[in-house]
Amino acid sequence: MSQRLVIGLNMDYCPARQKAGEAFGYLSAGYFDCVIRADAIPVVVPPLVDTDDIDQILDRVDAFVMIGGADLDSRRDGYEVHTSMKLMDPRREDFDRVLMRRIAKRRIPVLAIGAGMQLLNITMGGSLSYHIPEDFPNAIPHFDRMDPYHRHSLIVEPKSMMGRVYGDGDIRVASRHHMAIYEVADGFRATATAPDGIVEAIEFEHPDWIAVGTQF
Repeated sequence: MSQRLVIGLNMDYCPARQKAGEAFGYLSAGYFDCVIRADAIPVVVPPLVDTDDIDQILDRVDAFVMIGGADLDSRRDGYEVHTSMKLMDPRREDFDRVLMRRIAKRRIPVLAIGAGMQLLNITMGGSLSYHIPEDFPNAIPHFDRMDPYHRHSLIVEPKSMMGRVYGDGDIRVASRHHMAIYEVADGFRATATAPDGIVEAIEFEHPDWIAVGTQF
């Protein structure tokens, strides 16, 4: 019997609050259920305070999934915080930023989703739009507070991993984001966009690293 792949997943974090009680970490079951359905073993990694342990973790996984979440703090990249932003907890963001840099340095295969894709892009030198309606006034809605199941169509590059996964036909994906990629990082290319041109997926172009980001 062949050994199954071990896939690491980061997780979200809520600090202790007076009304909420103790701090806790959490992860939507959909993430690790998908890993299990792919016949791999999920290993959930909390936001460690001691980031020296990250390399030991990465020694033991075959690939990593960077999950979605709240907004990255734009001040860390030299920009002001937009009034629409709901910031990720600093403990998680501290950990995620170090983790992503280590993943990239070691060329560990990574699937980065939502905020994970945005972090992948800025880690590799790209930039972000911190509020789509202001930076792209003609954009279609990418977030609808009244509709948690808001979706839009997707235009996929055929010669890409996205193309191999989705194939031909009408593709519609969930959309709940007000931030997006502005400039794609060097070495990556956009392999899926919304009808308005907003980047919805990126892939690393060189064969030495499998790195894919999706906004959905």
